Amino acid sequence: MLEIRGLNVSYERVQVLWDISFNIEAGEVVTLLGSNGAGKSTTVKTIQGLLKSGSGSIRFMNRSIDELPAYKIVEEGVALVPEGREIFPKMSVLENLILGAYASRARDLLKDSLEWVFNLYPKLEERKEQLAGTMSGGEQQMLAIARALMSKPKLLMLDEPSLGLAPVIVLQVFDIIKKLKEEGVTVLLVEQNIHHALEISDRAYIMEKGRIILEGKGSDLINNHYVREAYLGM
Repeated sequence: MLEIRGLNVSYERVQVLWDISFNIEAGEVVTLLGSNGAGKSTTVKTIQGLLKSGSGSIRFMNRSIDELPAYKIVEEGVALVPEGREIFPKMSVLENLILGAYASRARDLLKDSLEWVFNLYPKLEERKEQLAGTMSGGEQQMLAIARALMSKPKLLMLDEPSLGLAPVIVLQVFDIIKKLKEEGVTVLLVEQNIHHALEISDRAYIMEKGRIILEGKGSDLINNHYVREAYLGM
């Protein structure tokens, strides 16, 4: 579904991604793991068209999307839930969701999409008239994910969805990711919560200083000596 080859990205004159290559098959949950500053968020922002690469290629569904603007990439079927949620706080829950279906491919499916996300998150239906900025952090994260799903993505990218949430809410976020996989949504997950991420991942890539240093099945990496020592404190 997604093929990244030789991706190099710089902020002005400072290079932050070095020859990144990886792929995602349809139906997988694939995770980019690493500490702050490893280049994970830069990678998904580049895929989404929010940043431009200096070199390398990005192909989605066998089509090059390197030169497409972000809104066109959404219409192709890629959606990003950004770090920090980035909801519209002074708009209602329902208005946030409707904006998620702005892409032309999603507008005709608005009613069905609302029913889908309300089944995933019943609390959002209960609070659809509430201002988004008045909800708790966990509820706002639910809204951010649901808003992205309104675009009917083939590939959903989640950038640090568990960041700053209470442990019980973190578990709910990962449960939703598992449900999305069961419903056929392909997921690229960016996370620092190594243990939970590897438990639900088909495959994962470990990033350090803008490079991929390790890759493998989630079940293998969770038992990898380096991962356990460097990231799990074992």
